Amino acid sequence: MHAALHPLRRPRTFGLAVAALVGAVALAGCQAAEPDASDEPVAGGTLRYASGDAEPTCLDPHVGGNYPQALVATQFLESLVSLDESGEIIPWLAESWQASDDGLTWEFTLRDDVEFTDGTPFDAEAVKANVEHLKDPATQSSTGYLALGKVDRVEVVSPEVARFVLTAPDSALLESLSQPWLAIESPAGLARGMEENCQAPIGTGPFVVDGWEKQERVSLVRNDDYVSPPADAQHEGAAYLEAIDWRFIPDAASRYAALQAGQVDVIDNPQPDTAAAAEKSGDPTWIDAPRPGASNRIELNSGQAPFDDERVREAFIAAVDVNDGIDSLYFGTAERSYSPLSSAEALAYSDPDLFETDLDRANALLDEAGWAERDDDGTRVKDGERLVVRFPVSTNQSVPAEQSLFEQVQATAKEAGFDVQISLLDLSSWYGALFAHEYEIVSAPYTKVGPDVLRILYHSDSITPAPSGYFANLAQVNDPEIDALLTDAASTSDAAERADLYERAQALILGGHYLLPLYDQQNSFLVANSVHGARALPTVSTPTFYDAWIAD
Repeated sequence: MHAALHPLRRPRTFGLAVAALVGAVALAGCQAAEPDASDEPVAGGTLRYASGDAEPTCLDPHVGGNYPQALVATQFLESLVSLDESGEIIPWLAESWQASDDGLTWEFTLRDDVEFTDGTPFDAEAVKANVEHLKDPATQSSTGYLALGKVDRVEVVSPEVARFVLTAPDSALLESLSQPWLAIESPAGLARGMEENCQAPIGTGPFVVDGWEKQERVSLVRNDDYVSPPADAQHEGAAYLEAIDWRFIPDAASRYAALQAGQVDVIDNPQPDTAAAAEKSGDPTWIDAPRPGASNRIELNSGQAPFDDERVREAFIAAVDVNDGIDSLYFGTAERSYSPLSSAEALAYSDPDLFETDLDRANALLDEAGWAERDDDGTRVKDGERLVVRFPVSTNQSVPAEQSLFEQVQATAKEAGFDVQISLLDLSSWYGALFAHEYEIVSAPYTKVGPDVLRILYHSDSITPAPSGYFANLAQVNDPEIDALLTDAASTSDAAERADLYERAQALILGGHYLLPLYDQQNSFLVANSVHGARALPTVSTPTFYDAWIAD
C-alpha cells in the first residue's frame, strides 16, 4: 500500500503489506461478511527476504550502527519503547517511564515476564549492561554511542526499575531508545565478546539467529516462547512464520528477477521503475517507507578547500540541477526535498529559494572567490590548483538510478567549472575515504528518530569521531550559533520552544550552503501478494515480520 508523498508533512510511519484483520470485514451498507480463508493467519512456512543493502560485518547493531544491521536485527532484538503510527512513544520492553522535574533522571518500569532466548532474565541489570556496552569505546559504537551522549549511567533501583542518570536534559531520549541500534541484548551474550556476539546476538525478539553463511544468508528461526510484542502489534504469542531466510543479493535487477520468479517473497531497494510499475499494477505491492531523521542530501565538506569558502559552496549549489534528474530517473517515486530533515519529521523546515539553479550566479561567485581562470577542459583554476571535487559513492547504499543522478550533478557542475570526480566504492572503501577526509562532497544516509538528528549531523561536537571512527558531521559545520540552537533544542521539554529552535537551526544550516537536499532517504520494498501482515516498524521504518504469514 502506497501513501502519496507530501513534502515535509508526511506521516512518520508506513505499513508494509497492510495486514488483513482477523474477523468480519465491513462491506457496503455496514453489513458484515464471513472472512475469506486468506484473511485468517496461517502458521508455518519460511519467508524469503532479499536485501540489497550491504551485508553487515557484525549482526550486533551496538557495534558501528548502520541501517543494514537494523534491517535484520529488527527480527530478533527489541527496544525499551517503540512508536505508533502517529509518532507517539508506546511501551515495548518497558511498560512505563517517568522523568524527574529537572529532566536529569528517567525511571523505566520493565516487563517482568520476559527472558532472552538463552534463558537470561530481562531486568534492570540487563538494561544497565546494555547501556554500558554501548558507551564502552571498545564496542566501537557510533549510532548508539552518539544517541546516549547525555546518559551518564543506569542505576538498578529494583529488578523491574532501571534509572537513567543524565548529565543534561535530553528531549530526544525516548526517541533514541526506540531505535534498533539501542536494542536490548542478553548480558550473557554480550559477555561472550565481540567476535562471538557479532555472529549471533541474543535478544528477546520473535526470531532467533540460527546461522550466518557469509555473503549468502542469515537463517532465523521462530522463538516459540516469545511474549513481548510492542503495544501496536496485531497479535500475541509466537510469530506465525516458522523461519526467515534472509538473503543478500546486491544487484537490484537480480533481486527483482528473484521476486518475479518466486524465489523470494520480499525485496528491498528496488529500482524506481520497478517500484512505479508495482504501484500501478498492485502485483507485487510497492511499499514506500522513507526513513525518519535526515533527508537524503549531498553534503559539502566545509572543513577543507575549496568548500571552506562559502562563496564556492554557494556556487556549487547554484550550478547543480537535480530536479530534471529526479523527475526522469525516479518515475514519481521520489519528490524533491529542500530540507535537512526527512518529510517524515513534523519539524522539517524547507527553503526552496536557496536551491534554484542559476549558472550566472555560480560563475560570478567563483570569479569573486578567485577561481576566474579555466584550463583547456573548462575546469576552473586558482593558484595553479584545479577546482576538483572528489565524490566517493557507496554502491551498497546508492541504487543505479541514484548513481545516474550523481552523474547529472557532475555534468551540470562542470558547466560552472567544477571537476566532480565520482568514485564508486564498496562500503568499506567508502568509509575509508571518509575517515581519511578524501572527499569534498558526499551523500551519506543517517537515520535517527526525531529532529535531534540535526545535533548529530551538524553540531561541532560531531566533528570528533565516535569510537567506531565515524564522525557524523561530514559537512564539518563549526558554527557556535548552530551549536547553541541545537544544544538548547535537545535540552528543552517545551514543544513550541523546541520547534522554534530547530527551525532556526535548519535555516542557518541551509543558509550556510552546507548541503544540497535531494529527497527522502529511499526505503522501499516489493512484497509478493502471498505475504500478509508484514509492516514497517514506526521507528526507523525497518520491516518486521512478527505479524506476517504466507498464504498459498
